[in-house]
This record gives sequence, structure tokens and C-alpha cells, in this order.
Amino acid sequence: MVKAWTAKMKAEARSASYIYAVYRRLAQILGDAVQDGIIPRSPCSRKTSAGGGAQRPYVATTEQVWALHDAIDEHLRPAVLLGAFAGLRTSETCALRVSDVDFMRGIVSPAIQWPAEPLKSECSRTPVPIPQELALTLAAAVKKFGGESVVTDEAGRSSSPWELQRAVRVARKKVKGLPEDFRYHDLRHYFASLLIASGLDVKVVQTRLRHASAMTTLNTYGHMWPDADESSRGAVAVVLAARKDSSRTNRVTH
Repeated sequence: MVKAWTAKMKAEARSASYIYAVYRRLAQILGDAVQDGIIPRSPCSRKTSAGGGAQRPYVATTEQVWALHDAIDEHLRPAVLLGAFAGLRTSETCALRVSDVDFMRGIVSPAIQWPAEPLKSECSRTPVPIPQELALTLAAAVKKFGGESVVTDEAGRSSSPWELQRAVRVARKKVKGLPEDFRYHDLRHYFASLLIASGLDVKVVQTRLRHASAMTTLNTYGHMWPDADESSRGAVAVVLAARKDSSRTNRVTH
């Protein structure tokens, strides 16, 4: 039954990631049904699991991020900063209230998603530390445009995800090299790449991205970490070199 359903979805030209996401949700529901005694067993298993598909998100360069920031309407520039340097999702950015930001300590604490709905998970509410320079820039924007939200329209009212995405579509045309399907969410990929390039390990990156598990982080961004072969080769080389130095020292001593 599950295999037939998966085949039907593929025939409808659904993406691999979409099929996998729906399958995972179905597996969770049926797993709960087994636990509650509603059904004897779940038809979802490793044999029927839909492949997740390879995820290789587009990562903008730092120059492209700043070019997008400069090209977008001034009152929406805080949104670019929150996506690229705090990793906020579109609905989180548009719902971020001034009260959710500790400008003195440099901490962004997402609490709701647009328009005023609870975030989907506890890990999504994990505070995100930001540098003082960014906190000051956000504070200056809040002071200039007013309103209760960090990201507003020109009149100081909260900007909607639709308005933000439309503005990104307009601005991306002015940035050399950005693909036509570049979205606001792709700034979050830049944030992840920035953390990884800075040498942070997977658990730290997971926490900053507010992923529920490190597996989600690895499935999406694992290819961005330094080459595993070279890392392991280097680790073994250090031990062998130490052994060689020790042997040379012993020969000289004796």
C-alpha cells in the first residue's frame, strides 16, 4: 500500500523531498496508532521508506548577501540581516517583535510566527546570539521606522511574508549571479555556511539553526564540512609522525 502510494506521488511529479516529508509524517501518525493499540502494526518500514532526495541548497556569497541588502527597500533591510546572520525563517522574521530582541545583550528570541501563531517546536524558540554590531543596526532601524515589529513596511506596520518574498524577488534581479528562484529562506543557508566555514561543529550549528536533531543539519549541510577523508588522513598522520619522532629520539638516547 505504501509503495503504491509512493509510486503514485512520483507519477504526479512530486519532488523527492516533498514525498519524503509526507512519508515521515505518515510514519509518525501510524507509529502513534500502533502505540495506542488502534492498529496492530505500521506498514511503514525501512523497506517502504521514501528516499529523502539529495539536498544541495544554493548558498549566496557574502558579496551577494550585501548586494541584496543594499538593493532591497530600506525598511526591509533588517529582514536580510536576520536571515543571513541569525538564520530566521520567513514567518519568524515577519513576526519578530521588538520585545523579542535583547538589544543590550545581543540575543534574538523567536517566539511566534506570522501573523501571531506559536512556533512549531520548542527548539524553534531557542535564543540566537548576535554580535553587538548587528544589535545596534537593528535597534537603529527600529528607532527609524517605529512599530512593534523589527521588520515593518514604510508606515511602521508589520511586514507580511508575502510582501517580504515579493521584495526579495524584485531585489534579486539587481544582484549579479543570484538564481531566478532565490528565496528569502536561502539566506538561512548562507548563515549555515558561514558557521560551518568558521569551524563550528555540527552540534553548535544545529543549535544555532534551531534544528530538532543533528541529523537534519547533516542531511542538509553535511557536504559543507571539510573533506572527511583529508581530516581522517591528517589525524592518522599526526600519530604516525609522533611515533617516528619518538623512535628517532630513542635511537639518539641509546
